[in-house]
Amino acid sequence: MSGRVLWVTGAGSGMGRAAAVAAAQGGRRVALSGRREDALAETAALVEQAGGESFVVPLEVGDPSAVAGAHAGITDRWGRVDDLVLAAGLNSPQRTWADQSVTGFADVVTTNLSGVVNVVDAALPDLREAGGQVVVVSSYAGWRFSPGAGVAYSASKTALTAVCQTLNAQEASYGVRACHLCPGDVDTDFLRMRPQVPGAEARAVMLTADDVARAVLFVLDSPAHVRIDELVISPVSQT
Repeated sequence: MSGRVLWVTGAGSGMGRAAAVAAAQGGRRVALSGRREDALAETAALVEQAGGESFVVPLEVGDPSAVAGAHAGITDRWGRVDDLVLAAGLNSPQRTWADQSVTGFADVVTTNLSGVVNVVDAALPDLREAGGQVVVVSSYAGWRFSPGAGVAYSASKTALTAVCQTLNAQEASYGVRACHLCPGDVDTDFLRMRPQVPGAEARAVMLTADDVARAVLFVLDSPAHVRIDELVISPVSQT
């Protein structure tokens, strides 16, 4: 896989950052996208420390024109995009019908669902040329109903199943493969978006971002005739 160009969204922290660094250690060139340029610069430094090559492309995934511009920047630099890891995500502490707003609902869906579609659509011609893989970092809530995940988050993550399934059904002739990756509880900064933020004891038994990164590499390193349609990983402590 050395030299393949991987585009990672949500690369400024957590699972996206861990996946980017792990992929770079395997010889991939990594384009790093996210909202926060300073956080992306930190990820780029970690990639370089790991001996990899990175390109920082700040991006709001919910903006199709910005996605198209980011894709153009990556192809100008490296000529193509071979694979995607889509880890940009959003949730809100307001998670019930009683306290959510329609605006808040739309924000979560735009990032979690429309953002994935925007990036896939921009990169799809390249993916067809490369026989590329799309790893969608979804959620346990996208695989099994999780009452505490929230209305918007649950709806957006569940819909990613259909996004991956349609890619696999319609793009298989080009060798394109999509994986709906569904992690359970992960100890990352994303936990700050919960109504009640877990304490140190609860975090200690969760998955780590590196656990998820290993799963991402398992998918990306699979032979061309192998497709991992869906992969669910959870900590033993999760019930």
